[in-house]
Amino acid sequence: MSISTTTIGQVISCKAAVAWEAGKPLVIEQVEVATPQKHEVRLKILFTSLCHTDLYFWEAKGQKPLFPRIFGHEGAGIVESVGEGVTDLKPGDHVLPVFTGECQECRHCKSQESNMCDLLRINTDRGVMINDGNSRFSINGQPIHHFLGTSTFSEYTVVHQGCVAKINPLAPLDKVCILSCGFSTGFGATVNVAKPEKGSTVAIFGLGAVGLAAAEGARVSGASRIIGVDINSNRFEQARKFGVTEFVNPKDYQKPVQEVIAEITNGGVDRSVECTGNTDAMISAFECVHDGWGVAVLVGVPHKDAVFKTHPANFLSERTLKGTFFGNYKPKSDLPSVVEQYLNNGMELEKFITHEIPFEEINKAFEYMLKGESLRCIIRVNNE
Repeated sequence: MSISTTTIGQVISCKAAVAWEAGKPLVIEQVEVATPQKHEVRLKILFTSLCHTDLYFWEAKGQKPLFPRIFGHEGAGIVESVGEGVTDLKPGDHVLPVFTGECQECRHCKSQESNMCDLLRINTDRGVMINDGNSRFSINGQPIHHFLGTSTFSEYTVVHQGCVAKINPLAPLDKVCILSCGFSTGFGATVNVAKPEKGSTVAIFGLGAVGLAAAEGARVSGASRIIGVDINSNRFEQARKFGVTEFVNPKDYQKPVQEVIAEITNGGVDRSVECTGNTDAMISAFECVHDGWGVAVLVGVPHKDAVFKTHPANFLSERTLKGTFFGNYKPKSDLPSVVEQYLNNGMELEKFITHEIPFEEINKAFEYMLKGESLRCIIRVNNE
């Protein structure tokens, strides 16, 4: 798709799905999108998808509400224009905006181990651009808050250049848009952090979209057994498509699920990935790995006051507990290669896409997720 040069340097009027208050349906509004400032990029969003994080903050559960706001952080589009100092992106580039960034200058960005950029790491409370503390969205002069620095529920959005990954223009944007958050978080937790060897046993706790992406990571790694753990048995049949070979529902047993897993795996699994945010699941995920070499990886985000305890002997017997953020991917450096991996049939993104709707019906995506009917619902933002 080509990009018009007539909008460069101009305020753009376009459609956006605005959340005016918590839990109320989004409203398609005409918004003004300002020009990109220093180190910023204005994007034309073609496709976006709904992630549970959007839902959580839309419901305003457990955090300071910030409205009116334009949600959305899993998206794909094309660069429309760039601000001062942007040299690595140009109009027409195909890109993925990402909720976390890579300034490429801080200690984290220069580290081979970390993707926790000092400047651009996730900030759920900020509703403005970091350059000047202002929003680039407005309606009749009223500022509209950004979300996670991306706000992909808009035909055009402004994003910091460090949160934009340039990708192969041959990649189908309606598929790779899901790489911007959930899929990469789960898949990367397995392949980059847990690193199961071929023939190993892996337990996945929580079989939602992120958990199934973690299972996909175990499948492509060549795991011989992938054990899905979930209290909702209705998820088991779907999970088979993602490589899960067997299932354990903790509700079916009178003993802790870690003991059940240890019994059926001759002492424990080689790797486990926890994708629920529930502290009981975290304990189980750690205690179900084999002593001597077992590695457990925590992905799920717990309640802010959550704590859990386990006996120090579990560490002394050479089990390892790790945490991860966004699958340990650096957005600008690593996501382009993940897209290439998909193009070379290294992963199956299509399995995650359960629905597709036009932008005007965006509230259906929320309904599907609230009912537990969808993994990812693709929203066609620009239909030109």
